[in-house]
Amino acid sequence: MSAVLVIAGSDCSGGAGLARDLHTLARFRTQAMCAVTAVTAQSDSGVTAVYPVPPDTVRAQIETALATGRVGAIKIGMLGTRAIALAVAACLPAREQVPMVLDPVLASSSGAALLDAGGREALRENLVPRATLVTPNIREAAALLGTEPATTEEELLRQARAWLALGPAAVLIKGGHGSGSEAVDLLVSDGRSPRRLVASRTAKTQRGTGCALASGIAAGLAAGLELGDACARAKHHVLELLQQGH
Repeated sequence: MSAVLVIAGSDCSGGAGLARDLHTLARFRTQAMCAVTAVTAQSDSGVTAVYPVPPDTVRAQIETALATGRVGAIKIGMLGTRAIALAVAACLPAREQVPMVLDPVLASSSGAALLDAGGREALRENLVPRATLVTPNIREAAALLGTEPATTEEELLRQARAWLALGPAAVLIKGGHGSGSEAVDLLVSDGRSPRRLVASRTAKTQRGTGCALASGIAAGLAAGLELGDACARAKHHVLELLQQGH
């Protein structure tokens, strides 16, 4: 059985990060491997402490997991620092060998920074070009492009095209932080028409939905699903989480 290697930070409350990733992979009956990038103390009310793991330790975890030969996909979440982002980039296989889903985590739901300025640059220059899929939300997409958040679907599409120019095979801009009655995620890749993943917008919110989506997509890719189908299945899982409220 192919496993998903999750490269991310821990969340002691279980709402996001590795805890949410592992919950999601269990939901899809996918084996998980982990490389911890940071230990955080956080809850629904905020982040109280962040302790980055030494970059050499992060790299050792990744290399050891890859050496098993069982990694069928990689999911990258919180990185924390430039040094960790560069350490991760240095030991990743080519996306043609192992598909990689990159969730560009910049801040917690409460607004606490989870990636420093140098880390943002390293993510954009060293990891985004390596990704099979990048999954920014509206705010992350704009922040890493140095522009204002999109307010229309046309603006989202333009920003998705700008992301493709950075080198990933595809980008999924998540519309959960948008407005209107529908939450529209846009999946864009070269040579294909954009795919709209649409759901009715709900007033319910929950931490860790971005983690769940990216991990769910990675689970689909590890199982051999086509990218669009993996995205649609993972989005359905996130909607279930919101409806269940846990």
